[in-house]
Amino acid sequence: MAKTDDLFAGAPSPDPRRGAARPQPKLKPAPLPSGATAGAAGYTAAHIEVLEGLEPVRRRPGMYIGGTDEKALHHLFAEVIDNAMDEAVAGHATFIAVDALADGSVSVTDNGRGIPVDPHPKFPDKSALEVVMTTLHSGGKFDSKVYETSGGLHGVGVSVVNALSESLDVEVAVNQRLYRQSFSRGLPLGPLEEVGPVHNRRGTKVRFLPDPQIFGEGARLQPGRLYRMARSKAYLFSGVEIRWTCAAELLDGADAAPERATLHFPGGLKEFLATALTERSLSAEIFAGVHNKAGGHGGVEWAIAWTDDGDDGFCRSYCNTIPTPEGGTHELGLRGALLRALKGYAELTNFKRASILTAEDVMAGACAMLSAFIREPEFQGQTKERLASPEAARIVEAAVKDAFDHWLAASPQQANRLLEAVVQRGEDRLRRRQEKEVARKTATRKLRLPGKLADCSQAGSKGSELFIVEGDSAGGSAKQARDRATQAVLPLRGKILNVASAGADKLAQNQQLADLLLALGCGTRSRYSDADLRYDRVVVMTDADVDGAHIASLLMTFFYRELPELIRHGHLFLAVPPLYRLSHGGETLYARDDAHKDELIEKRFKGKKVEIGRFKGLGEMLPAQLRDTTMAPAKRTLLRVAIDEEDGEGTRDAVDRLMGTKPEARFRFIQERAAFAGDLIDI
Repeated sequence: MAKTDDLFAGAPSPDPRRGAARPQPKLKPAPLPSGATAGAAGYTAAHIEVLEGLEPVRRRPGMYIGGTDEKALHHLFAEVIDNAMDEAVAGHATFIAVDALADGSVSVTDNGRGIPVDPHPKFPDKSALEVVMTTLHSGGKFDSKVYETSGGLHGVGVSVVNALSESLDVEVAVNQRLYRQSFSRGLPLGPLEEVGPVHNRRGTKVRFLPDPQIFGEGARLQPGRLYRMARSKAYLFSGVEIRWTCAAELLDGADAAPERATLHFPGGLKEFLATALTERSLSAEIFAGVHNKAGGHGGVEWAIAWTDDGDDGFCRSYCNTIPTPEGGTHELGLRGALLRALKGYAELTNFKRASILTAEDVMAGACAMLSAFIREPEFQGQTKERLASPEAARIVEAAVKDAFDHWLAASPQQANRLLEAVVQRGEDRLRRRQEKEVARKTATRKLRLPGKLADCSQAGSKGSELFIVEGDSAGGSAKQARDRATQAVLPLRGKILNVASAGADKLAQNQQLADLLLALGCGTRSRYSDADLRYDRVVVMTDADVDGAHIASLLMTFFYRELPELIRHGHLFLAVPPLYRLSHGGETLYARDDAHKDELIEKRFKGKKVEIGRFKGLGEMLPAQLRDTTMAPAKRTLLRVAIDEEDGEGTRDAVDRLMGTKPEARFRFIQERAAFAGDLIDI
């Protein structure tokens, strides 16, 4: 909710150097030339209207509060409570009372200094209170002498509320005397009245009832919305206590509020954010802080948390307790501070993948609250929805950057987890951009498949297969052994990139993986589309040795990280090529490994002289051998790759440990299984 404002204190005296205002001469309309008329449509000086007082506000309320809808209606309350908040932030008020009344009106009371009630120097026949309530651009916030920081700079806030209210009553308690004045639709119903002595009370009370002529007969202030607005003010300034009451008649309804509540939050924005995120999983604890938060110029308070549940983040910012829903320079300062600090930490820890980060990546999953206190801030527009003060960016960035540097250094475990999450968002961003570029290119011309891909001839994906093989030699054999109607072959050159340890920039530059993604045609991660997958089965076919197993592991890691939905839909398989050929007489059998070889010799060739041949790779197999043992559906064996959904966290940890960026984790894995490895090599 944005705010326009008018100050409690009277306007400063005019500069004596300028002298008294001179009376302006009355101008007479110049006579028309002989034979001339006032125009074909009769357009004369009489048609020029001069709106006086608060009449412009009633004629064009949208210029002052943005419209006449529900948001604009509640904007009136924001204007009044923000005046009271300015008194609290300046250190003159300790509590604010908000009362939602049965007749639809609302009153706001503070124990501040009170609007001045003495005669105004420029209008000696009026009190300063009446001037403030009935004159646009009047108030004491045009400089920093009365208020160090405030949200009202234009001097139109409370006068606009008065203009758009059916009735408005003001009470001021000052010097143990109570004063009262009533208004209707911007006009005073009488002069300022001195009610009499009053004890144990000071400050201002404003009660207003919005005008149905402006907002419509059915328009009413919603207690629930008023309560939430008041509560947010209490979070924004921990030194104030807001006392809420609501008439019993208003307690029922879709937007109900509590009957009574005391709103006081010493924890400030951190307490607010912790309450808002109670049911969400966080990447790290809330990063919060206060810099010179005493209502003075340059004060900054912030609270930020990064969630694990996607990109459903937000940034709610305020300047001098005024909401800035469209952001502004203070938000730019926050984004710059977080980005610089994270990149600096990544450099210290040699986390090279962080070089791709932008401010968008850092803020994508962040839930942030930011409150800045700036002297004489500049806003875009009267409704103050965006801060434009250039110095706000510098103030916020300096305050947050230093604190975030210390926070990262003090909590390396949380810092590393946060950095990994942010970098993954950056890699997703680059990946989406690459896929968008491919989609744009293919939209304007026929899809150009990778040059080494031997595609199948059938049009649909049902029953089709893509064999991913290692090297041109194996690719040549596979292309001759395949069923050209349903089987496609894509040879890869050596070991592919390990995506678990490489950055998104390297992934984007890797031609082999780009060719594979282009052949699949289904997109990656959140942009994966099963309907666009060009093949029913994707078969990883590598040599039946240690190097082949390593390449298969790299490919499975790629699919797990970049195309997990392809695995979940049951499209990924591992081929099982033979390692040995066993021959005796006219009989030939194939064995997958040593154990299978010994089993076949024991059962089929026991006591016979067997010729044993070991394949060094798929490329050494004749096309007929490769077809009969590995590619023909009637004779082959395929292993379907699946994800253990019941132990998703364990699967992620295993992939990170064995394929990730930390070699010490793999070293520990090898040490833990040293005995198993010894048995394999017969130590």
